[in-house]
Amino acid sequence: MVIDSDIQSALEFKGFKRSPLQLYIHIPFCIHKCHYCDFNSHVRDEPPWHAYQQALICELEYWSQQDPFHGRSLHSIFFGGGTPSLAPASLIADVLAYAKSLFGFEENIEISLEANPGTVDMQAFQGFYDAGINRLSIGAQSLDHKELQWLERIHNNDDVYKAIAAARSAGFDNINLDLMYGLPDQTVQQWQQTLAAALSLNPEHLSCYQLTVEPHTKLAVRHASSPYALPDDAASLQFFHQTRQDLSAAAYTAYEISNFSKAGKYCRHNDGYWLYHDYIGIGAGASGKWDKHDGGTYRYSNHRMPEKYIQKSTAGWHAISSDESLNQQQAAAEAVWVGLRRKEGMDDDWFSQRFDRPIASYFQGELQPWLDDEKLIWNDRRLQLSGSGIVLADAIAGSVIQ
Repeated sequence: MVIDSDIQSALEFKGFKRSPLQLYIHIPFCIHKCHYCDFNSHVRDEPPWHAYQQALICELEYWSQQDPFHGRSLHSIFFGGGTPSLAPASLIADVLAYAKSLFGFEENIEISLEANPGTVDMQAFQGFYDAGINRLSIGAQSLDHKELQWLERIHNNDDVYKAIAAARSAGFDNINLDLMYGLPDQTVQQWQQTLAAALSLNPEHLSCYQLTVEPHTKLAVRHASSPYALPDDAASLQFFHQTRQDLSAAAYTAYEISNFSKAGKYCRHNDGYWLYHDYIGIGAGASGKWDKHDGGTYRYSNHRMPEKYIQKSTAGWHAISSDESLNQQQAAAEAVWVGLRRKEGMDDDWFSQRFDRPIASYFQGELQPWLDDEKLIWNDRRLQLSGSGIVLADAIAGSVIQ
């Protein structure tokens, strides 16, 4: 099987030092699409699980034969969605087994699955655990009944407690909770109550995000016609700093702007994105990325509609709907953009090896004002956001993106 000629040039990388390889698997099906959601998710009364599994397997086979990924073992795997916990455990097991047969797994590989508390029970969790999942990311979003109703979640707060208990009984010892703050009329004190309730469940990891009104969502349409009472900039900062303060006091490290973990329990897969690792994306709407030999980066995205994705993938070809090739300057800017999100910041030695020159030789002019204002700091050859710079991360990173 030979890849398209217009993509072939992006595959030339021989002699280039490769990063660890990650695999992202998108499960696009949901019972209900929440009004704030802008992820590639689709409601189907009867998801075509068998056809979708075959499409995933065909795509794995395809990418295993392409030069950027051939002969490389997998460092981490992440099932995202949509609602991956809707999928039969047999699908998860079969896809993992096939991925292992094609690529091989690194020792102690991290394999995560996103789960909705309203779609799982003890039997389902046991099936996922037996299939090889060793990390769960549970989309709680809130532990307040009224907030969950406004978010249009299909679960209630009791379902979150039950899900955690079932996951623990199944054997999971690495669990993340997704939580959202900055909801309409929500106070910081109410958010602290949610955090306290979440901490009582003793998760190994917490992802805490502010609600964002994303374009082309139902929430955006509703907000445009009848604006919700969302926090202003000052209130948003209060939420942000209180979150970091409360979780630090509970011994959770803010290893990334929105992600907090107990010692040794950070998400290796997500950290790989911020470290600019290569990754294969399979499934409807999934994206992939790899480094090119010329210092640039190639990226692709699959067809978003599940039916179109299934048709393309099972035809024995790739399912790519769009792609782009970044030159070395553009890739360097992207690496800084994502890398500055990490608490450890950007390692200039790694950057110099990857992009031939140190960070300053690319972006001295763009970064110097932030350094002068102490929003950025150099610490042992690492470029990091300062305490006051963290809240300006998007603006700082955006200054290097042209």
